[in-house]
Amino acid sequence: MSRLVVVSNRVSIPTGDAKAGGLAVALNDLMERQGGLWFGWSGHTSTGSATTTPALVQHGAVDYATVDLTPEELELYYNNFSNGTLWPLMHSLPEQMNFDRRSLQGYRAVNMRLADVLVPLLRSTDTIWVHDYHLLAMAASLRARNVTCPIGFFLHTPFPSPDMLSSVPEASQFIRDLLSADLLGFQTANDAENFAASAQRIAGAARLAGGGLQLGNRQIRVGAFPVEIDPHDFAEMAEQAHGNAETARLRRSLDGQSLILGVDRMDPTKGLRHRLAGYRRLLETRNQWSRQTTFLQIAAASRQDVDAYQTLRDDLEGSAGAINATLGEADWTPIRLISRGVGRDAIAGFMREARIGLVTPLRDGMNLVAKEYVAAQDPDDPGVLVLSKFAGAARQLGAAILVNPVDPDEIADALDLALRMSRPERQDRWKACWEAIKDASALGWGRSFVSALSRAGTEVPRPARPARTIPEPSIERRTGTGNDIRMVSTQPPSRTVN
Repeated sequence: MSRLVVVSNRVSIPTGDAKAGGLAVALNDLMERQGGLWFGWSGHTSTGSATTTPALVQHGAVDYATVDLTPEELELYYNNFSNGTLWPLMHSLPEQMNFDRRSLQGYRAVNMRLADVLVPLLRSTDTIWVHDYHLLAMAASLRARNVTCPIGFFLHTPFPSPDMLSSVPEASQFIRDLLSADLLGFQTANDAENFAASAQRIAGAARLAGGGLQLGNRQIRVGAFPVEIDPHDFAEMAEQAHGNAETARLRRSLDGQSLILGVDRMDPTKGLRHRLAGYRRLLETRNQWSRQTTFLQIAAASRQDVDAYQTLRDDLEGSAGAINATLGEADWTPIRLISRGVGRDAIAGFMREARIGLVTPLRDGMNLVAKEYVAAQDPDDPGVLVLSKFAGAARQLGAAILVNPVDPDEIADALDLALRMSRPERQDRWKACWEAIKDASALGWGRSFVSALSRAGTEVPRPARPARTIPEPSIERRTGTGNDIRMVSTQPPSRTVN
């Protein structure tokens, strides 16, 4: 069995404390079973010159290799280009984008330096798995250094349309860089199709039968691999946490009110401004929910050295304060806003307590919070998930109430529907969502990608054919009007590999 080499922007080295969530758990479990190397940025900056020697730490069957960034690299590669240009680009938010050529050059320089450091650590039999938008140029940088190992790339964010992608100079070069990999994985079929269309239109790649791509003499597989959680583990954590002291304090403070819960990073893509506006609209138009509901929004501050993030924090604190000042009472605060991180156990308990999970990103690659909310529920008396139809998770969780995240009235309608929903309907919706995730796992997701990557270079080439368009799945149909609104959805297959 070949060694798996994971390359990511940040490296999560186990410390002996509770496991990290999400991707770190999935990849650590996968590599512990077959041995591996995890390589990337340490998360620290160095005051000296850029080093070509990584720091090495072994934990179990996994070797961790990390390098520091210089302050200039942190600014150009991470703050300016990764987070100031690529993050809003991937989420189709052009008004948030900032581009300058110096930052682009810094981004490429870091990708090349990381490749220089990684190459001496590689073996000829390795399988390399590169992650996310920080490392779009990594596969090409490794190929330029004569690395012939199978290389896969997975994008955790959405992928924009060809027109949106073209708004960034040198977009065609980024597409060509990605096409140096053998397998390109995305969260949804629509993201995979956006990439394939961009590769054809911008970089001149040819479509192959079954949806693959060809550029020059290279053939590349493209597929959708929805990221998963470990639902049974999270359900057990939520059940246990529901009885702990922190959740008990929250329950007492609610005094019988229905809890509406949002859990996000404080990020412009998460739709937090519109979410607060939707809750305000609910209180303004349905007086019966005053004093009967409390909205707890946990929005851990992040990237505070990026102007857009600091502006968002100021806006949210101002909006929450205005709602509380205008609509609150001496003994009732409608919104509780927490802008710091909260422990995973506590969040699991809060999710089980919440009557509504409000997850309304403007766009999201997947959004594991939505799946965690479903897993956290009491099957006998579950809450209701209100989910953005532009989250990748909407393709799987079609029994949630799906909303347009920029429409405060639609959010208010959905909140009202969820608060009035009968227990049998809540149970039916929850069961449908649970069925969509209960047999999946983070480990299974990782294994499915690595398995597909192992096959990517062995398939017989197929002749090219005219390009075809894969339509966006229909995920929402609304029936009824006013307070009787109902939203039902179709669910496409959870994974497609071309």
